[in-house]
Amino acid sequence: MTPDMTQVWPDIPFPPWKDTCATLHLWTQIVGKYRLARTPWMNHSWHATLYVTPRGLTTSLIPAGDRSVAFDFDLIDHHLSGSVSDGARTSFALEPMTVRDFHARFLALTQALRVGTAFNGTPNEVADPIPFAQDTTHAAYDADAVTRFWRALVQADRVLKDFRTAFLGKVSPVHLFWGSFDLAVTRFSGRAAPVHPGGIPALPDAVTREAYSHEVSSAGFWPGGGPVDYPAFYSYAYPAPRGFSEQRVLPDAAFFHERAGEFILPYEAVRTAADSDRTLLGFLEVTYDAAARLGHWDRASLDCARGRIGVPRPV
Repeated sequence: MTPDMTQVWPDIPFPPWKDTCATLHLWTQIVGKYRLARTPWMNHSWHATLYVTPRGLTTSLIPAGDRSVAFDFDLIDHHLSGSVSDGARTSFALEPMTVRDFHARFLALTQALRVGTAFNGTPNEVADPIPFAQDTTHAAYDADAVTRFWRALVQADRVLKDFRTAFLGKVSPVHLFWGSFDLAVTRFSGRAAPVHPGGIPALPDAVTREAYSHEVSSAGFWPGGGPVDYPAFYSYAYPAPRGFSEQRVLPDAAFFHERAGEFILPYEAVRTAADSDRTLLGFLEVTYDAAARLGHWDRASLDCARGRIGVPRPV
């Protein structure tokens, strides 16, 4: 079935495509780990992420000696392509296949482009990880569901980028972390945070502690799974200031999820709202306000009005 590309916020119930979601998640880990293996470490693992494009997801440019390479998931026509700065390009189809087969095809693609490199072969941030080269369990690929998920990412990316403009301090790009498989944007207070306890499944504690080395208010979107088995937007603070979880937030569908330790806004509440953008922005703004207000951030130096097209910020 061809997706309805005119529907701005697509319907993406999690249960019908959870097997495909798990497979796609692991495929993005393989490609993301290639980028991780070739890119110098950047604060908070920002060097490892993927980015939303008009057709899917990209690594952006990755160093490859005196050349650069990028890998792109086309989630409309369903193929993975590799493009090198010397003009070389090749691809293979995204279709039902095991993670083991995807891993083998990706390695062959990098060799064909002469950019092959060793990278860690075990998934992160998943329970009971199976090495990619041995995983014949995950093999589903529902192309229609994948396209609808990508279209939801496009809308989430757009609104999160708008939200990002209302901050003068250190703030991350809007990017997709392939470990947790969420699209995120993170604001920083500028102060160091207590050492994170770690303990995230299949993730070295040193990585977690560097990621949370400074106080944050982070928000984003993920398709479902774990403690929240439906697509949802989230917002959390680290460290969470006293009283954070008891704050009243908007809209009415939003709530604090004790197990996840985050405020949650079901995607369906945004999709079906009379004004989806306003509903989502309201959630992002009020949860950030709770984190910054209760955490005593320097709001006068950090906050600003959302950016406007063609209008420089006043000095």
